[in-house]
Amino acid sequence: MNGSRIAAVGHYQPARVLTNEELAGMVDTSDAWITSRVGIRTRHIAGPDEPVDELAGHAAAKALAAAGMLPADIDLVLVATSTAVDRSPNMAARVAARLGIPSPAVMDLNVVCAGFTHALATADHAVRAGAATRALVIGADKMSEVTDWSDRTTCVLVGDGAGAAVVEASAEPGIGPVLWGSVPEMGHAVRIEGQPARFAQEGQSVYRWATTRLPAIARRACERAGLAPADLAGVVLHQANLRIIEPLAEKIGAVNAVVARDVTESGNTSAASIPLAFSKLVEQGRISSGDPVLLFGFGGNLSYAGQVVRCP
Repeated sequence: MNGSRIAAVGHYQPARVLTNEELAGMVDTSDAWITSRVGIRTRHIAGPDEPVDELAGHAAAKALAAAGMLPADIDLVLVATSTAVDRSPNMAARVAARLGIPSPAVMDLNVVCAGFTHALATADHAVRAGAATRALVIGADKMSEVTDWSDRTTCVLVGDGAGAAVVEASAEPGIGPVLWGSVPEMGHAVRIEGQPARFAQEGQSVYRWATTRLPAIARRACERAGLAPADLAGVVLHQANLRIIEPLAEKIGAVNAVVARDVTESGNTSAASIPLAFSKLVEQGRISSGDPVLLFGFGGNLSYAGQVVRCP
């Protein structure tokens, strides 16, 4: 085996749906204001008894079932999250315990909105190096827990959820080389900090960076996979804001691709957004097995990571 591939994906969202109309009763906003600025209409909100590892566990269980695998088949669990409350046990260990995975390596990665694509690259590297045979890669965040619900500029953005992928060794590489990096000096533009921790961002700075700097980086990720953007069947960008997703996808040049727009119904779910949107495209049959799909995360730390994968 000289590569790795995504064998299956799965996702999970809490049952409670928060609409723009409900938000308008909480802060000075309206459905028209929210949809015109960020394109979001609804988002799912977890309850106080639904921790991050529970969201992650549900998504991971669905991915395992879709892959036809048992928990004992997994020897590496990676959870990308920035909203874990406790320092230890980490979310990966808690997910492993929930699912009954016997003795995996367990690691959390905090790269905020680019967390899943960083974790996917880490799993790919581990499998190809022979350090793991099958990995669960999960993006899960409970953004509602770090949101200031009196701040209309941020509370309209967020949602909760999880998405997961099973990664295994393959004769032909199904996960392309990652292109990753960051702009540390601008890391303050997206923050979850303070006591209690609260999400804040400099929206205009993030918008300008995402729409001007990232298209060329995303195209380079395609080049590393040996593909032109026009060859892509799907594009799954971090679901931050429809006003970022649409111009970024256009500038990448993926003219024949299905572009994920899950942000409209799920909001910004941070590390969960890419696997959540990707899993929905697969479930809906909008992309087919073997199709090349660009996954591209960006956000907190002004980090980014992207790779072309083959649809399971």
